Amino acid sequence: MQLLFSFIIPVYNRPNEILELLESFLIQEPPIEYEIVIVEDGSTITSKQVVDNIKSQLNISYYYKQNSGPGDSRNFGMQKAKGNYFIILDSDCILPKDYVIELEKNLKAKYVDCFGGPDAAHHSFTNLQKAINFSMTSFITTGGIRGNKNSVNKFQPRSFNMGISKKAFNATQGFGRIHPGEDPDLSIRLWNLGFDTAFFETVYVYHKRRISWSKFYTQVKKFGMVRPILNTWHPSTKKITYWFPIAFVLAFILSVLAAFFNLMLPIYLILGYYILAFIVALIETKNIIVAFQSLIAITIQFFGYGIGFLKSTFFVGILKRNPEKQFPKLFFKI
Repeated sequence: MQLLFSFIIPVYNRPNEILELLESFLIQEPPIEYEIVIVEDGSTITSKQVVDNIKSQLNISYYYKQNSGPGDSRNFGMQKAKGNYFIILDSDCILPKDYVIELEKNLKAKYVDCFGGPDAAHHSFTNLQKAINFSMTSFITTGGIRGNKNSVNKFQPRSFNMGISKKAFNATQGFGRIHPGEDPDLSIRLWNLGFDTAFFETVYVYHKRRISWSKFYTQVKKFGMVRPILNTWHPSTKKITYWFPIAFVLAFILSVLAAFFNLMLPIYLILGYYILAFIVALIETKNIIVAFQSLIAITIQFFGYGIGFLKSTFFVGILKRNPEKQFPKLFFKI
């Protein structure tokens, strides 16, 4: 099968991000052809001028629609796309110059109807962005859930850097209304229909994440709230590893309490983990400031996710509340 790529990029009020992303398309190695589908999701600050200024150099289709969230906007873009394989990117990503070549190479070596690629920190990122990137991607924090060679057979692609065939899109009708969590939900539904997913290690993006500490906390808390909902929808995918952040939070709190009674071993174990995380972050980032900030990011990630997970487990898992009624902000109206 000849692969015809269509890049699907939803955007909301971020023309500067779109400019950076489109500029990274300009440096892609030839001669592979593809189209870019930009879906303006009800923005009040649109990217139309950016697209108009650069469309003579790229094959771009631009659409404006009413705001209905990233999942529905991706579905809209895939419905409009001309290709037979869709590559979904977040607007805050930047492509390395060999992205398209690596994409084609991986799909020719091992074709799958859905894949996910990792994210990395670009040298131009701020220290905060690099620290959050470390926390979100390191084996010492997420265990490789966002990208791991050992997860190839049952990897759940993330929609900041994800590919799905037209055949698989038509079979599933794409993303649901939940957000975040629409990407693992889609992956699980694909598995149930007999489609395979894979992790392509060399098909990576630079994920910029324009974010603050408070926004990061809100983001990871939502991740935690979504997981029990997905476990309710797809019981076969439950894993003990989803409880690890809760275990860390409880261990952290109990170790502090134990220290007041002169029981120091638990706090030493927690400190040992932070020292190890600092060393790993320092080796990976080669920046002592980023290494220290990574410790803050790890703490926020574990506590935010843990609190969200416990809250959702109580209301959805134990009280059996309707997820959409209990947490309406996690669902977009279409």
